[in-house]
Amino acid sequence: MNLVISASTPSFEGQFDQRFGRCPYLILIDADSRDWRAEKNPGCRASTGAGTQAAQFLAQRNVGTVVSGHFGPNAFAALDAADIRMYQAEGGTVESVLDSYLADELKPVQTGGQKASRRRGGRGRGR
Repeated sequence: MNLVISASTPSFEGQFDQRFGRCPYLILIDADSRDWRAEKNPGCRASTGAGTQAAQFLAQRNVGTVVSGHFGPNAFAALDAADIRMYQAEGGTVESVLDSYLADELKPVQTGGQKASRRRGGRGRGR
C-alpha cells in the first residue's frame, strides 16, 4: 500500500472526508493495482493528538502519500518527519479522489493548519 485517502465510510465508493486526524476511516490503496482496504483511524476519537496518532499509524505501515482536505500543524509535522507526502482534495468519493491524484490534479500541502498550499512538486515516490 502506498497511498491513503481519508474517508467517511469504509468503502472505495464512499465519501472522502476532509478531516485527516478526525476522519473515521483511512483507505489504504495500492495506486498501481487499485487494491484497497479500509482501516479505522486510531485518532478519530482521541481527546487530543488525533492527527499525530493518525500520522504514526501511517508511518508504521510505510505509507508514502496521504490525501485529505486539512492537516493540522501537529499532523503535518508528524507526516513530514516520516517523509509522507501530503496532498489536498476538495471532495467526492474515495475513488474520484484517487483518480484526481493519479491525474496529478491535486495540490501538494506545504504547511499544517491550512486548507490549500504548495509543497513539493509532483507525486514522487510512493512506498
